[in-house]
Amino acid sequence: MSKRPEHSHYVRRVVLPSGKTIEVVYFDDNPAGTQAHTPAPAERERTDLHICGSCGSDLVYPVEWDEAGATHWEVSLRCPNCEWSGTGIFEQDIVDRFDEELDRGTESLVRDLRRLIHANMEEDIERFVLALHNGHIVPEDF
Repeated sequence: MSKRPEHSHYVRRVVLPSGKTIEVVYFDDNPAGTQAHTPAPAERERTDLHICGSCGSDLVYPVEWDEAGATHWEVSLRCPNCEWSGTGIFEQDIVDRFDEELDRGTESLVRDLRRLIHANMEEDIERFVLALHNGHIVPEDF
């Protein structure tokens, strides 16, 4: 049986712009002197993370994101339209705007879901009333 190396770690609570709180666990398993990744020029210029750089779709969503320093986030993205995926390091304000866009998208989906539920309920009620009027439902059914 091999020994597992001991890792020192610490936990930091991060409040996202949406108000959600996450706990980030840092493990000290990097070799001494390792430098943080510097974003490539294309990563630094990209400001609308919800827009696919490949097909232009506005449906790009995060697959994973982690802190990459005090003011940067490493975000893995995926476009469901063209199946593009990529990872980059972005500044806090860009990630904040992305989080706000995700919240707007979530609100839109919830509104659509409520409309769909309401429409389905109306159809169910209409069918129930029609069944009552036609004598297909009797007290013994309950």
